[in-house]
Amino acid sequence: MARKPSAAPGRHADELRARALTAGFKARLLQLPPPVWVFVYLGIARLLSALYPWRALLDLRVVWLGIALVVLGAALSTWALLLFRCEGTELNPTSERNTSLVVRGPFSVTRNPMYLGLVIVTVGIAFWVGRLPMFAVPVLTFATASCVHIPFEEDKLRREFGAAFDDYRRRVRRWI
Repeated sequence: MARKPSAAPGRHADELRARALTAGFKARLLQLPPPVWVFVYLGIARLLSALYPWRALLDLRVVWLGIALVVLGAALSTWALLLFRCEGTELNPTSERNTSLVVRGPFSVTRNPMYLGLVIVTVGIAFWVGRLPMFAVPVLTFATASCVHIPFEEDKLRREFGAAFDDYRRRVRRWI
């Protein structure tokens, strides 16, 4: 009977190095909160918008919709932030400890109303401005939150609140 060849000896070490690099990259991304990333993405999109006449190619401006989405997203994020303050829990996700698991208000519909609010605000800005590069900002904001910040925060909440967080996670979706 033929034996299955084993993996190359250096393969495991390469995988460990790749995981360490990914972890280091994510740790660096965590140092800046998502609103800062939004400003970075908006700045890059603004620069790209200035370099090419995007509206001549495709005008995506819907000003009334953009304003409405900015107001809606800002209101959602503000509501969630105020609930954090009322509960006396820490807003900074990299803080040592959170004092309570907030599950009421917008947190009863989405586990991440502040991030959802940021994404809605950036979609609103994209429609308000109407230039194609601006529509990359909500996608990048969503990706940064989903791939870096939210997994870190959920691991932390699971360690701190155990079964209560697991139950909350089963009941409420990550986004909507």
